[in-house]
Amino acid sequence: MDVNTDLAMWSNQLIISAMIVYAVAMIFYAFDLFGARELKTSETEVATSAKASTVRRTNRKTTSTAVLDRPGDDDSATVKSSKKNRHRGARIGTSLLVLAMLLHVGGVLTRALSVSRVPWGNMMEYVLTATAITVIVFLVVLTKKDVRYLGTFVSGGVLLCLGLAITVFYTPAAKLIPALDSYWIAIHVPIAILSTSLLYISAILAVFQILKSVHETKDPKWLRFLRRLPSSTDLERISYRIAAVGFITWTFTLIAGAIWAEVAWSRYWGWDSKEIWTFVVWVIYAAYLHARATRGWGPTKVAVLNLIGIASVIFNFTVVNMYFNGLHSYSGLD
Repeated sequence: MDVNTDLAMWSNQLIISAMIVYAVAMIFYAFDLFGARELKTSETEVATSAKASTVRRTNRKTTSTAVLDRPGDDDSATVKSSKKNRHRGARIGTSLLVLAMLLHVGGVLTRALSVSRVPWGNMMEYVLTATAITVIVFLVVLTKKDVRYLGTFVSGGVLLCLGLAITVFYTPAAKLIPALDSYWIAIHVPIAILSTSLLYISAILAVFQILKSVHETKDPKWLRFLRRLPSSTDLERISYRIAAVGFITWTFTLIAGAIWAEVAWSRYWGWDSKEIWTFVVWVIYAAYLHARATRGWGPTKVAVLNLIGIASVIFNFTVVNMYFNGLHSYSGLD
């Protein structure tokens, strides 16, 4: 079947539109995260309003007035209003992130329709799909935990990856190469994409965990924006849980890849460069989970191991795909 160039063009336009919205969302998220002046003003307003409310309550002289204006109502309303105003940038950023995600997913779907196959047949398409899944995972986590403080780095990271996808990794829409024309591409690759998304979000949390631990011990001025964040212990717990799920899915990636290799090349393992580095990633995250479970290392050292893990994932996707020769040379780049 021929490539639908019109749909391929629409895919590119939707991706570019999504990038613009991601950039605006990143700005609003950054304003919310680093707006120390706004935080200070809000806290001052809360304290002043609370004192004024206390004075008013002590001056109440009738029971009817006390019933109509119950103690604590003014304070509660003021605090809620302050918190609402404080996170206005995050709320706008999240709304924009949802819009960007819809445009992004539209770009991925039109790319798939233009070639009548799954949209992850080369590096460009892998990045397009992986970044879309990353945003979806972030939004799902957001329904369980208020992790809007990650929004700057999620939207910024996705924006950077999409920029690379349409420039460095750009590949015109084309049919799937024969080596990838297997039903296993619909099993192995999506699991790898989900794993990458989970491990990336876990790594961002690990960065915040390290910074928060420094803030809790030394409280440097340049880290005052971290006062809004949960404790380093809570950040470490969330990061670990997400990484644990990512490790499980990466294990399935490794297993599914071995099964596909047996179908394609009549062997489960051949020490191909891609196979080796996929296993290296697995070993690093296995060490991370082991170190965390046994408490042999401190939280900061464990977080650093998490960051080494995501660095190995990025290395596996970029350097190994582009510069290492092997049976898995399917980047689509010349």
